[in-house]
Amino acid sequence: CSANYGLPCAWGAVRALWALNRVPISARTPAISAAIEASASFLLRYDVAGADYPYRERINFSWFRFGYPLGYVADVLLNLEVLGGAGYGQAPRLAEATQWVLSKQDDQGRWRMENSYNGKMWADVERKGRPSKWVTLRALRVLRQAGLLQR
Repeated sequence: CSANYGLPCAWGAVRALWALNRVPISARTPAISAAIEASASFLLRYDVAGADYPYRERINFSWFRFGYPLGYVADVLLNLEVLGGAGYGQAPRLAEATQWVLSKQDDQGRWRMENSYNGKMWADVERKGRPSKWVTLRALRVLRQAGLLQR
């Protein structure tokens, strides 16, 4: 990854797994299944809550700021979403990260928009620093995949 000084790109792995998860199970070739397993294995090899993926200078702060839309970056929430979509939502390796997501919930059960591309897109989505319906939806999906919410 050129943005990561040639080190493996966790953001790329998250995005690859996000795309591969959308291939229907009946249409998955052995190569697609292997790519899903390789992406998930890479992401689970590290501390998801700490985002301690390979880096040269420092861990990017964007991992820890929830937002919507995300653009090219990924956050811990997206990482949990795609790992959950690949069937790892209840993996013990994700418990700490899932608890961290819960700790960011406000008293009314919402999560704030912490990372925003407002002013860089055609339209602003929601106000940074305020409760966000989109971030809340993403967090609730993660909690459901982790088995902490029922439908």
